[in-house]
Amino acid sequence: MTQRVVILGTGGTIAGTAATATDNVGYTAAQLGVQALVDAVPPLAGVPLECEQVAQINSKDMTHAVWQQLAQRVAHHLARNDVTGLVVTHGTDTLEETAYFLHRVLSPAKPVVLTAAMRPATALQADGPQNLLDAVTVALAPEAKGVVVAIAGAVHGALDVVKRHSYRLDAFDSSDAGPIALVREGQVQPLREWPCGPALGLDRVASDVTRWPAVEIVSSHAGATGLAVDALVAQGVRGIVVAGTGNGSVHAAMEAALGDAQTGGVKVLRASRCAGGVVGDDPSALPSAGALTPGKARVELLLQLLAADGISTPSPASGRGS
Repeated sequence: MTQRVVILGTGGTIAGTAATATDNVGYTAAQLGVQALVDAVPPLAGVPLECEQVAQINSKDMTHAVWQQLAQRVAHHLARNDVTGLVVTHGTDTLEETAYFLHRVLSPAKPVVLTAAMRPATALQADGPQNLLDAVTVALAPEAKGVVVAIAGAVHGALDVVKRHSYRLDAFDSSDAGPIALVREGQVQPLREWPCGPALGLDRVASDVTRWPAVEIVSSHAGATGLAVDALVAQGVRGIVVAGTGNGSVHAAMEAALGDAQTGGVKVLRASRCAGGVVGDDPSALPSAGALTPGKARVELLLQLLAADGISTPSPASGRGS
C-alpha cells in the first residue's frame, strides 16, 4: 500500500499575497488554497500527497471552532492505514497554541507537522515553499512522531516551541530544550526524543464550542491593579492566566484580585512574560503553569475546565524538554 502524506490547510502568511514581490509586511494572509501551495513546490510533484482545506484564516483570528474541526480532521486521517503522517499549514501568530492543543488532545504516534512562513507566498524570497517541503520530509521520516513544528530548517516539539521574533525567518525556537531535529538537504537529523504523552481524546473537545468555558489572559506590570481581573470575573470567566514578570511574579494588587477570584471558583494559572524558562512552584503563590507560555497555559486551563465539565484531564509532561 502506498504511504501518503495528508496536507491540511488553514491559511496564514504562508498562503498570503501582496501587491508586489518586495512587500513582506503589507500582505493579506490566507489568500491561496493549500493545493496551490503544494503546486508551487516542484520537488513535491512525485510525492503521494492529499490536500484538504480545513480553514482559510489569518491565524491571529484562530477560533475554538477551527481547533475543534482541525483536531477531528487530523484524527480522521491518522486512523487511515495509508497515511504515514500529516502536515498542517498555519499562520505563525497562534502556531504554538494550535500545536499544543493538538498535542494534548491527540498525542499521535504518527507525525503531525505544523509549518508556516514569515513571508507571503508572493515575496521575492518566500520561505513557505522550503518550509512546506521540510514539513513533508519530516512527515515521511520513519522515526518521526507526535505534534511538531517544522520551520526554518528546525523541528520543534509542541511543548517547547515559542515564537520569539516578529519578523525574522528564524522566528521560532524551543527555548532551553532545543530543537527535536534539523532538516538538512532533504534529510531529518534527530537530536532528541520526539513528543509523546497521554492523549485526552476527541471526546474532550467534542462539545458545542459556544459552550466552552471562557478563559482569558491578563498581564502583570508596573502599576498593575485588579481592575481587569474583577471585570473578567464579573463577566463570568471561569479561568484566568496571568502573564507574570520574571519567574511568574505578580503585582500585589493584581495578585490579591486573582486570589479573590480563585476563592470564588475561578481557576488561575501563573505563567511568565519571559519567552523562556520555567515558573517554579511555590505553595504560597498562585498555581504555576510550569514551562508553558501564557498562550499555551490558556489552552491547558481550557482543557482542564472542559475536564471539570466531564472527563478528567491527565497532567501534561512537565518542562520544555519533555
